[in-house]
Amino acid sequence: MVMLFFMAGVTVYSTNSCGYCVRAKMLLKKLGVKFQEVDVTNDPDKREWLVATTGRRMVPQIFINDNAIGGFDELAALERQGKLAAMIAEIA
Repeated sequence: MVMLFFMAGVTVYSTNSCGYCVRAKMLLKKLGVKFQEVDVTNDPDKREWLVATTGRRMVPQIFINDNAIGGFDELAALERQGKLAAMIAEIA
């Protein structure tokens, strides 16, 4: 089993053929948010870890300061609600 450790910040777990992954990364870039991308395309251990950690099989899976926030839809909703900026501001 793969253990992944987070650093403070934003981490996007994605695959190379995921349109929602592209949209999530574009939104973060548009907002000027630096993020680490982890490509899980050919890594079944990381995919298994994501499912165990988030309960979700789909990508992207986005984490902000160790907190799983969900995928693109959840990221976009946080941005529309004005909550994303506050979450990003907490990054030390």
